[in-house]
Amino acid sequence: MTAETTVYKAERVWTLDAERPRAEALAVRDGRVLAVGTLAEARAAAGPGAREVDLGRATVVPGLVDAHAHLHGLGKSLTTVRLEKAPSVEDVLQRLAKAPASSFQGDWLLGKGWDQNEWPGAVFPGREELDARFPTTPVFLMRVDHHAAWVNGEALRRAGITRDTLDPPGGRILKDANGEPTGVLVDNAMDVVEAAIPAPTRQQLETRLRAALERCAQVGLTGVHDAGMDLQAFRMLQDWDAAGTLPLRVYAMAAGQGEQRHGYLDQGPWQGRHLSMRSVKFLADGALGSRGAALHDDYSDEPGQRGLLLLSPEELEARAQAFMAKGFQVCIHAIGDRANTLVVDVLLRGAERTGTKALRHRVEHAQILRLEDIRRLGAAGLVASVQPTHATSDMPWAETRLGRERLRGAYAWRRLKDAGAHLALGSDFPIENPDVLAGLYAARTRQDAKGWPEGGWYPEERLSAAEALEGFTVGPAWASFEEARRGRLKPGLDADFVALSEDPLEGPAAALVDARVLATVVAGAEVFRADG
Repeated sequence: MTAETTVYKAERVWTLDAERPRAEALAVRDGRVLAVGTLAEARAAAGPGAREVDLGRATVVPGLVDAHAHLHGLGKSLTTVRLEKAPSVEDVLQRLAKAPASSFQGDWLLGKGWDQNEWPGAVFPGREELDARFPTTPVFLMRVDHHAAWVNGEALRRAGITRDTLDPPGGRILKDANGEPTGVLVDNAMDVVEAAIPAPTRQQLETRLRAALERCAQVGLTGVHDAGMDLQAFRMLQDWDAAGTLPLRVYAMAAGQGEQRHGYLDQGPWQGRHLSMRSVKFLADGALGSRGAALHDDYSDEPGQRGLLLLSPEELEARAQAFMAKGFQVCIHAIGDRANTLVVDVLLRGAERTGTKALRHRVEHAQILRLEDIRRLGAAGLVASVQPTHATSDMPWAETRLGRERLRGAYAWRRLKDAGAHLALGSDFPIENPDVLAGLYAARTRQDAKGWPEGGWYPEERLSAAEALEGFTVGPAWASFEEARRGRLKPGLDADFVALSEDPLEGPAAALVDARVLATVVAGAEVFRADG
């Protein structure tokens, strides 16, 4: 008997296979599931001498996959100044003063995660606070949603931004009453400053990617759909995949927003062992928190402002159809209702003209939609790649931005599913934490970790326990063309699974808040095992 044969025993194994939904053990050989059933059945299939792993009272589920995330962004957030949950500007400044050496890219100080909605007055910050502490060091701080940045005067100087600089298409340079840049840049305006920041070194990129992959394994992810991977990171992951050292499965979407898209178009779809690239990511608009999400009507809390389209409709359509014609699945970020109307139009028209409906094109976020667009999206069978924790993060202020009427079609997972959309759930890390158990909890409850609001926020949009689990397993497998290999546990499929301290199907949703990941297994290899 070879060393590759292992029998895993647990209190329960949820297979998501209708023929045998529950078991107590599974046997694994050469990266595939050999058998699922009773312990006796698993042992019999494995044969004498197989290694046995007793997971005790754990619940085993198919491998959990984040259907929309950013590996390099997560690694960057783990190694630069972390500003999440900072309660004030002063707290941000204190964190910056203690920045580790890894927070610098060249001589630029980088940080990520601030959110003005957490601060008194909920107003955007200004460059003066940064200038007082960092008069000669350029500072670039990404907002929590990655759709706005806060910079100091030195960063503006190096980027050549002055009072006379006009807003770029799809971006806003916020200016004060005297016409001076405030230091806050929204969406495409960030690109002007980012172009002045030195590229990360190869060692920095490697450190960030390894940190991100390690973190993903710790939280129970066996795979990640990376939403817009830059070419340098993709080449590095290709090397690791060829060497057999890429621990998780990565379904990479080509970065379609910038000039690198030409290289991806020339390459065409690519498939490796744990890494593949057969999709492309575009961004139609910005984010709700920074008022960059493109709306049909004015923001309720900023009359006259309707957000930003980051590409013209004509350019978005041309790029989408060019990639469709080369065999790429097209995935488009759409937050606001105007952006979602545009994206559904672009995907349906493009699929018809290129004959690529079978490529399972995706709306990434599908966050705020008119009810008629939910019906169109569902009727076409598009993928709705949604993030449950976005709803629970945004719910304290979303109604202020949108008003109650527009919320009828916002974060509307139940409406989308009932309309016929294929749901694939994710986190959008590092905008949210990569904790997949938090996503399962939010999908079922639409509450924060403390149980607020009672009964859930717009509870009619909740998913059942089974639907939530399928959203992180079966859904991502279908959305990445891997439903014949992953998403369930049955003989012949890949041995990707996770052992949890709590039962996500029959246990109470509240138990997921403090649940632990006990083991993460990819292709039969343990990539994470909790102490004890």
